Order: sequence, then C-alpha cells, then structure tokens
Amino acid sequence: MNLWQDFLINQGKIIHKWVHYFPIYERHFHPWRNRTLTFLEIGVSKGGSLQMWQRYFGPLAKIVGIDINPACKEHESPGIFVRIGDQSDPRFLQGIIDEFGAPDVVLDDGSHQMQHVVATFNFLYPRVPKNGVYMVEDLHTAYWKEYGGGKDEPGSFVNVAKHFIDQLNADHSRGEIQPDMITRDTFGISFYDSIIAFEKGHVFWKDAPQIGK
Repeated sequence: MNLWQDFLINQGKIIHKWVHYFPIYERHFHPWRNRTLTFLEIGVSKGGSLQMWQRYFGPLAKIVGIDINPACKEHESPGIFVRIGDQSDPRFLQGIIDEFGAPDVVLDDGSHQMQHVVATFNFLYPRVPKNGVYMVEDLHTAYWKEYGGGKDEPGSFVNVAKHFIDQLNADHSRGEIQPDMITRDTFGISFYDSIIAFEKGHVFWKDAPQIGK
C-alpha cells in the first residue's frame, strides 16, 4: 500500500498533510522502506503522521518525533518516540542524535518559522549520513511575513536554498564560487510547491571520461 492509500483509509489519529505532498514523499522516501533507519519528523501535532510513517517504512524503522508542545508526548507507542524541545536549539538536537543516532531521513514540519527552519537545517543537515534525505515542507510560509518570510527576504529558507543551487555547482564556476558542504555532500536538490528536498551523496568523479573505442 502506498502513502496516499494509507492516508485515505486512515481511521487512527489525525494526519494533516496537503494532498500533493504524497507523490513527493514516495519519490524521495520509497528507497528506505523495510530498511533499518531512523526517521525524524519535526512537528508531531495530532500524532497521526508518526503512525503513518511507521506503517510505511516498516518494522525496522525507528520513528522519532519532536515538538515543543509537552502534550505531544502522549503519541508515543512501541517504535515511535517523542521528545519535547525547541527544534532550533542545538543542544536539544544533539541530545536527539546522542539518543537515537543521526537521522537517515529528516522531515521538517515544525514551526515553519524561517529562523527555526534555517537553524535546524544548519545543525542537522551536516549530520545526516551519506544517502540520507532532508525534506522541508510547508514552505509557502517562506513567503509570509508573520513567519519571517517574503519574496525578497534573505532569511527565507526558499531564498537560502536558491543560493545552494550555486553551491551545488561550485566546482564548475572557475573559481567564482568556493566549494562547501553542499558542493561536497549533496547529490541533488529538488524544488516543489511548498517543499524542498535534499539528497545526500558524495559525487567525487566529475569529469566526463571517454569510454569505448
């Protein structure tokens, strides 16, 4: 069963997701099904999505949710762990890593405040292992002033991620752009309506060899 079917027949806790997200989830998360992984969802809300991820990824997955609301602790169950804290606090995030290990897949569905989204990304993304996935959703808030966004707001995560496109291609800039972590440890960045997904990967061979006769 795919995620969309699971969502449609859900009779458990409330799952609040925009419908066009489901094909995006499938595209980036499908390779992790039935594998050992740690999945970190930032933002627990009603707890239904944690249950959905457990059903989707299978019995080898550790599902970890974090939220600032202490009431979310009630959504814990076997294989699903909830920790209470501020997603932008590096000490709290380090404590999550110390307890559960670095997450293989991160889904940021937390406060949607740009300052928090950027701070969380800056701390967690370098710690996501090779071949991991980091996804930020509900980025329509990147255009809303009350969330620290705006079309030309430099602190908007959409605008931060636009800069990453150049960093991804820094090796080809003839010295104009200095390579960094994005250059070295990112295989690809995908932009969607309200979602940006990062795929980790170290691309060490960037020439174009001629093979054959």
